Amino acid sequence: MTDEPAAETQPSIPESRGFREIWDALTPEEQASLTSLMKGLPGKPQISRSLVQLAENQLKLAFGRKHCVAIVGPANVGKSTLYNQFVRVPAERADVSPLPGTTRENQETDAGLFALVDTPGADAVGEVGERERKLALEAAAKADILIIVFDAIQGVKQTELELYTQLKALRKPHVVALNKIDLVRKEKKAIVEQTAGSLQLKVEQVIPIAARSGENLNQLLAAVAMAEPSIVAALGAALPQYRWQLAWRSIVSAATISAGVALTPLPVIDFVPLIATQSLMVLSIARIYNYRITLERARELVAAFGVGFLGRTLFYELSKLGGIPGWVLAAAVASSTTVAMGYAAVRWFEKGEKLSSDALKKLSGQVTQSLLQGLRNLGSRKPARKALQAQIEKSLEEIEIDRSQAEEE
Repeated sequence: MTDEPAAETQPSIPESRGFREIWDALTPEEQASLTSLMKGLPGKPQISRSLVQLAENQLKLAFGRKHCVAIVGPANVGKSTLYNQFVRVPAERADVSPLPGTTRENQETDAGLFALVDTPGADAVGEVGERERKLALEAAAKADILIIVFDAIQGVKQTELELYTQLKALRKPHVVALNKIDLVRKEKKAIVEQTAGSLQLKVEQVIPIAARSGENLNQLLAAVAMAEPSIVAALGAALPQYRWQLAWRSIVSAATISAGVALTPLPVIDFVPLIATQSLMVLSIARIYNYRITLERARELVAAFGVGFLGRTLFYELSKLGGIPGWVLAAAVASSTTVAMGYAAVRWFEKGEKLSSDALKKLSGQVTQSLLQGLRNLGSRKPARKALQAQIEKSLEEIEIDRSQAEEE
C-alpha cells in the first residue's frame, strides 16, 4: 500500500470582499505566489485583515485584468466620437452625426486597453427614448468603469444633473469628461468651473476634452487610471510616454499604504508588511513598463536593494534627534523608503540600472524631510489612518521628483 501525498492546506484568505474578488481572479500560480508573500504578515487575524484592506488598490495594480469601460451621458454630447478615438478596427467605428439620437444601440469594441461600450443618450424621453435610456443604463450597470460625458456648450442642466446622480448611484469608478471644449476656448476656465460646481466636484475632476481631435485624451486616460488602479498596466503598455506618470501613481499609492502600516500595532521597526507592499508595487511598475516578472522576483528585487535595512537605519538616526513622535517618524520613514524603492524599480525596468545604496539613502532622506514637514500639520497626537494617508498623499504630490536627482555624478 503506497502512501498518498498529504493534501496541501488551503491558505487562509483574509475576510475582505475586495481581496476575495481579486484572489478568485488569480491563476493558481499567482495565488501560490501571493500566499507565500502573506506568510510574513502578523499572526493576529485583525492585523492581517487591516493590512490586506490597505493593500487592495496595490493588489489591483499588480494583478489587474482587462476591464469594460462604458461611455455614457446625454444625447449628442460626442460619446460616439470619443468611442471612435479608441476603436482599432475601422469597421467597428460608430456612426456619428450632428443629429441627436444617431446611436440607437449599445456598441462594443476591444480597444486593446479595455473593452469599450458606446451607448445611446441616457436622457431621452418618449417610447424610443426610454428604450435607449434603458440600454445605456444597463451598459453602465454592467461596466467596470464609466466615462460620463457632458457638452461644454449645452452645460449641465437639471436633466443632466439628474442623470449624473443616477449614474453615480451605481457606485462605479467613474470620470467626468466635458466635450467640445475646443468650441468654447475663450470661456474654457469659467465653463469647467461651472460644470464642476453643478456636479459638486473639484475643478480637476472635470476633464475638458475635444473628442473630434483627441485633445486631452491622455489626460482622460490618466483619470481613468486613477479611478480604477487595475487598468494602469494596460495604459502603460499602450502609452509608453506616460509610464513615469502611471508609475508615480503606483508609488504614491504604495507609500500611503506604507504610512498606514506604520499606524498598525506592530513593532515600529517591523518591515515585513512593508516588504509585501513594496513587492506588489514593484510588480505593478514592472507591468506598466511591460516587463514580465513574478511576485517572487519582485520580492527579490526589494531585498536586493536593501530598503528594509535602509529604513531601520534611517529610523534610528532620526530618532536620536528627539522631539519627533514615534508614529510621525515611522510613517515618514515607511513612506520615504517605499518612494525610493519605487524610483529604483523605475530605473531598473526603464534602463536596467541599479540605484546605488548612497543614491537610495539620499533620496529617502530628502523625501523623509519633506514628509516630516507635512506631518507636523497633524499635531502630536496619532491621527486616524485616513487623515494620515491623505496628508502623505498631499505631501508626495507636492514633491517634484527630479528623475536625475538620485543619479550619481
